Amino acid sequence: MSEREPPKEYAGALARAVRHYHAHRYEQAVAELQGQGEDAAGNPESDYYLGLALTQLGRHEDALVALDKVVNSHFSFLHIMQARMVLGYIYSVTGRYRLAEFEFARVNEMGLQSSQAYAALGYALYAQHKVPESIDALTKALDLDPKNANALNSLGFIYAEEKIDLGKALTCCRQAVDLAPRNAAYQDSLGWAYFRLGDFAEARTAFRRALDLAPGNKDIAGHLRSAMDALKAST
Repeated sequence: MSEREPPKEYAGALARAVRHYHAHRYEQAVAELQGQGEDAAGNPESDYYLGLALTQLGRHEDALVALDKVVNSHFSFLHIMQARMVLGYIYSVTGRYRLAEFEFARVNEMGLQSSQAYAALGYALYAQHKVPESIDALTKALDLDPKNANALNSLGFIYAEEKIDLGKALTCCRQAVDLAPRNAAYQDSLGWAYFRLGDFAEARTAFRRALDLAPGNKDIAGHLRSAMDALKAST
């Protein structure tokens, strides 16, 4: 059964909400959509933009409700896939990695074969300690897009953290940093690869760059202290 068409007078409110969303006025977009009450009910386009705007505002539980309606609707294939990607993101940032795994896997199972989805799937799998499965997903992401910096960083970090292939770890992390040198997480992973290799001077340099990009980050600060302590002990 298809969703009912919204009343004509609702179209203007939806158009305004979409303009607000693309202009990064997320509160206004939500207000437009929620202010329509029953007129917005059953409209997957309304639910789609409501879910996206709520996600941007960090209102994750409300966003889940809206986006779940989208993936169970007869909206366009690409919109449903995007809704699943955002659902997976929300589940990841809220620590529900099994649900994130499900959403990202569904994107790929439905034929989109997205490098972004495989990279996100790899992250969700590794968070569940599924190391071989995570590496497989990240490798598929890079087969589709060798310049996927997120996949390169994640794969490099896993190789370093798990001490699987430290040379490969360094190569992947360097490539990620080359693609996005101002990403603190990538600089941190590069530092960790150097640290695992025992090159504490280079590790210290990378951690310092990471901390400059993300001042106050306690994890990076801890890594920098570890590199400095290791460097002192080795001299």
